[in-house]
Amino acid sequence: MDSQTKGQFEATVLFNRPLRKCFNRMGLQLTGEAAEAFAKTRPGQFAQFDVSTVPLPPENAIPEELKDIAAKQILLRRPFSFARVAAEKDATVVEVVYCVLGPATLRMTTLAKGQSVNLIGPLGNGFSIPQDKKRVLLVAGGMGNPPLEHLAQTLTEESPNIEAIAFAGAKTKDNLPFERTLDKISQELGFWLGEFARYSISSFVATDDGSAGFKGTVTSCLLEWLNNNGHNPAETIICACGPKAMLVNIAELAADKNIDCLVSMEEMMACGIGLCQSCAVKCKDEKGNEIYKLCCKDGPVFNAKDVVF
Repeated sequence: MDSQTKGQFEATVLFNRPLRKCFNRMGLQLTGEAAEAFAKTRPGQFAQFDVSTVPLPPENAIPEELKDIAAKQILLRRPFSFARVAAEKDATVVEVVYCVLGPATLRMTTLAKGQSVNLIGPLGNGFSIPQDKKRVLLVAGGMGNPPLEHLAQTLTEESPNIEAIAFAGAKTKDNLPFERTLDKISQELGFWLGEFARYSISSFVATDDGSAGFKGTVTSCLLEWLNNNGHNPAETIICACGPKAMLVNIAELAADKNIDCLVSMEEMMACGIGLCQSCAVKCKDEKGNEIYKLCCKDGPVFNAKDVVF
């Protein structure tokens, strides 16, 4: 959002804890001008984190599959959207979820309470729900949950009359980037994930191998839910974030069901502010002509109808 204050700020680590397998959740506190800027962050917006000076963990704490690349120099900032944003009296607290997949995120695991991180943001354009919508279907695949958690929070705080339902998919139970799945009774009531239950939003889980919830893809899970539950397409919108293949399937499902759909795209970003133009997304203009937009500046959230997958 061009009118929104953004800049380069220092954030203080409040916590940095493992969730499961390679997933971590980190809380950061911003004060002063930074607190004011990030208090207005919309779901789907992001910040560019500088971890170039963050040290590696001890050698015995480095996963075997990362030992060959762990020492690589970190030249570029890394983009992260937010799972939660809480504006307090004199500070704003933001939370990010990250997966330890390379030398940058490996370094992030060493950030401890009280240490600082330099970040640029808030950047990009996030989710905007039309006023005529009464139901929002949040669909997360893989690591796509953070902006949808933030959207769940925002809907609860700003639009309590809108019903939200969350769907999360992964290859296996261990690949779900959440604290844990809730107990069996909660699951039977439609509350699989605590991150959404905290907002009284029901949630469902899909795993490719059936180790948790629906056996199959999250798109198939959503399709089954839509077929089994009445819905008014004009009053419903799908908000999705995840791997490109999943977004393709979600966009096709939405078009088939005549449901509006917003997708948060995952593209490699270098600068995050539209200068390098490395994150181009092929889209269609109003006349159907193919054009390119930038994921970091025009997105990362796009109307699925505008994207050429």
